[in-house]
Amino acid sequence: MVEGTDRIRVPVHEVVGGAVAEQMDRVAVEEPLEIRLKAGGERRTLAVTMRTPGADRELAAGFLFGEGLIRDRVLISGIERFTEEIPPDDGPEGTREASARDVVEVELAARRLPTLRSLERHFFTGSACGVCGRASLDEMLVAGCAPIGPGPVFTPATVCSFPESLREAQTAFDATGGLHAAALFDTTGHRLAVYEDVGRHNALDKLVGRALLDGELGPERTFGERAIMVSGRASFELLQKTIAAGAPLLCAVSAPSSLAVEIARRFRVTLVAFLRGQRFNIYAVPERIAGL
Repeated sequence: MVEGTDRIRVPVHEVVGGAVAEQMDRVAVEEPLEIRLKAGGERRTLAVTMRTPGADRELAAGFLFGEGLIRDRVLISGIERFTEEIPPDDGPEGTREASARDVVEVELAARRLPTLRSLERHFFTGSACGVCGRASLDEMLVAGCAPIGPGPVFTPATVCSFPESLREAQTAFDATGGLHAAALFDTTGHRLAVYEDVGRHNALDKLVGRALLDGELGPERTFGERAIMVSGRASFELLQKTIAAGAPLLCAVSAPSSLAVEIARRFRVTLVAFLRGQRFNIYAVPERIAGL
């Protein structure tokens, strides 16, 4: 059954024209990951996210960066990933067997945990919903982030090259058909990085987290000359993470949400959606596309 951390093989009944055949099919793995924060001997669970295993440390770092809890690599003194045993249920029913869960614990170079008022509850982040359920919309509007400055400019041809380049790098999607992806491009269309996950926001967190851990994001460094391309739709949480990383252009294969358009205009992010073949729609800040 096991093929890899991001996919497994499962038996299926394939029906073609009324004929039934037993086959093996590959499906994307979706499992929970608990993200914890540690400082001065204190620990707190911040999120339990359903994700595709792989690049879990990057995912945790990117999540914390997007939430504004970590803005500099030097604030991270360590990131540990481990599997924790869950004891069997000892309640009246006592039916649950012992199991295990994956955990990433991020240790801060600080004497105590930061104030977590923006995380008033313990997150449960589904692979499709991202930051849904935050205490209020105002807290979600990227506190402390300024509107993106002018420039750079991307040609329409460069923008149109993003989907094919992204698709070429989606090896897990080729095997399963069930994973989203996020990629980073420069102004010439060169693909710099790509990550896949069952959740669009997870894929982007992995992309951002890797850049943070490599020192490419921080107080004085942003994605200011880069574009982000995502599979699927452009939702609010993807705009939030794009703005936190300082990227001036977000492109999506599918539709944007109304809130994504609103926040893109508010924070001066060029938002491109329905990017397919040689066509796309620009929903915010069109001046970063050459000829407009």
